[in-house]
Amino acid sequence: MMPNQSIVRFQSIVLQPYRMQFVIDELPAIIVCAAGWIYGGMEEQPFSSFAVWVAVLLSLVLLYRFIYLRRIRYYIGSEQIISKHGVLSRKTDYMEQYRIVDFVEHQSLMQQLCGLKTVRIFSMDRNTPRLDLVGIRRNLDVVTLIRERVEYNKRKKGIYEITNR
Repeated sequence: MMPNQSIVRFQSIVLQPYRMQFVIDELPAIIVCAAGWIYGGMEEQPFSSFAVWVAVLLSLVLLYRFIYLRRIRYYIGSEQIISKHGVLSRKTDYMEQYRIVDFVEHQSLMQQLCGLKTVRIFSMDRNTPRLDLVGIRRNLDVVTLIRERVEYNKRKKGIYEITNR
């Protein structure tokens, strides 16, 4: 192992979902909202005021969801992965890295088109058995980085996995 790699291993990394993940998650609602604004702006159409009200409410929901997504932070430290999320109230989940057992990288069609992915982490943690890191750039090798830290923490704590074959 090169000296620079050991330094990088212990640096804390902060990840945040990319903005395009909002469009990927909310595309149908965005289309309905835009249609409501367009239809509501047409004079003398039946239910145009209803369409405006629906568009206003949907716009507020979309704004909240956008702010929620932008406030998500994933902190990958030397011993824990910390997930913070929420707008009006914040929730913080802590996952000890030595408890992590598996990873899955997933890309929906829209994520593939936008260069994003979701990294799903499975652990033996009771409070957080699964943690999804959504909207991560495809070119970030998060799994390898976390895997190295997991192995280091397991060796450090003397934890060995026993499997049945």
